[in-house]
Amino acid sequence: MRALALAFILAVSAASGGAFAQGRELPDFTDLAEKQGPAVVNISTTQARSRNAPQIPQLDEDDPFYDFFRRFAPRPGPGQPSPGPGPRQFEQQSLGSGFVISADGYILTNAHVVDGADEITVKLTDKRELKAKVIGADKRTDVALIKIEATGLPTVHMGDPSKLRVGEWVVAIGSPFGFENSVTAGIVSAKGRSLPSENFVPFIQTDVAINPGNSGGPLFNLKGEVVGINSQIYSRTGGFMGLSFAIPIDVAMDIQQQLRTSGRVSRGRIGVVIQEVSKDLAESFGLPKPAGALVNQVEKGGPADKAGVLAGDIIMKFDGKPVNQSSDLPRIVGGTKPGTKSTVQVFRKGDTKDLAVTVAELPDDRIAARGDRSKPAPKAEAVANRLGLVMSDLPEDRRKQLNVAGGAVVDEVKPNARADIRPGDIVLSLTAKGQTTEVKSAEQFNKALAAIDKATTLTLQVRRGDANVFVTVKGE
Repeated sequence: MRALALAFILAVSAASGGAFAQGRELPDFTDLAEKQGPAVVNISTTQARSRNAPQIPQLDEDDPFYDFFRRFAPRPGPGQPSPGPGPRQFEQQSLGSGFVISADGYILTNAHVVDGADEITVKLTDKRELKAKVIGADKRTDVALIKIEATGLPTVHMGDPSKLRVGEWVVAIGSPFGFENSVTAGIVSAKGRSLPSENFVPFIQTDVAINPGNSGGPLFNLKGEVVGINSQIYSRTGGFMGLSFAIPIDVAMDIQQQLRTSGRVSRGRIGVVIQEVSKDLAESFGLPKPAGALVNQVEKGGPADKAGVLAGDIIMKFDGKPVNQSSDLPRIVGGTKPGTKSTVQVFRKGDTKDLAVTVAELPDDRIAARGDRSKPAPKAEAVANRLGLVMSDLPEDRRKQLNVAGGAVVDEVKPNARADIRPGDIVLSLTAKGQTTEVKSAEQFNKALAAIDKATTLTLQVRRGDANVFVTVKGE
């Protein structure tokens, strides 16, 4: 019986595991780690900080508290003055990783690794420790270029992130928790990931174990080529949970080239506020499928405004490059050299239009002005429309202030309201079946709404605070 069971197990193994015996066994990372490890460095930074020292009272030796303060108050180190009231200096240290991209000492890492550092030390695998200086850092992509004074350093080879395939093996080398030249491996989980507040990087998502200290280290493919810079993790504990994100190396190399030549990064802008096109939005605008970037707002006098782009347009292409989702547009425009004359293709009222736009430069720091968020008083006797909204006309002075031609303000939202609308919102337009109606008054809006079949999905363009948003209302 035991012999039969063993034969059955071997037969099943041959049938199900034969693929592994034919060359699909797990990869061996030993050569990669041995050859590429010397080009990966440990980066430690020191930041000087100040804080108020505890105040030590001047007490007489006979005071009962004198002995307490003498024993437990902080004592100065050798050659240091006695502590007193006021700020005291202390050092804050942090660790990260990086990798050598040229034999004369240029190193790539994350901007957040060296941000605010007063002193940067690079430790090589041969145990040398060298001081580094920051050539430039770009917080928008989290890429920094630093330099050490050395020659003949081992360097990495660059790969092509566009050739990465989901499911492909990748390897990270870095200094998690300060453990130098640690190697971890995993697979590519997804490509082109967009993260909150990260508009310029199509992240590579992996399940490679990345922990604090890995930041700035390289992500390799099995050819030993760098395909990304490990930058972020998603974690509830601060440690590895199977979600890590790397900056594609082609994005990082473009940034470092600009940092090396000019010390700063120049990006394009066209002056629009956009949002994702959902299935419901696509249906109400008459778009065959969800795609593109829906324009919420157009900056007055900006490049898009001068080109004729309107709020409610859906940008489908920029410079011939498809905008499959809204997050594609900032990356494409941002990577366009300011001053370039480009073509933007928009979907408007069922048709596509090509508009010529001259790309402007994105300022380093943009501070949004705060608008007047005051809300009109609700009108108790007003009747709600079929969406559960009590509307009133937007006063003339508010129209001038907000620079809008019309609009109806939402005074009250009934408990049974069917739209994600808030009191104080200003409805600017109504779109259904690809046809857009500009809102001139509350009465006109309610009449237009009543004329639309209740089963129709519609979209409202709404001014909310400082921004314009599109809100979809599904048909009943």
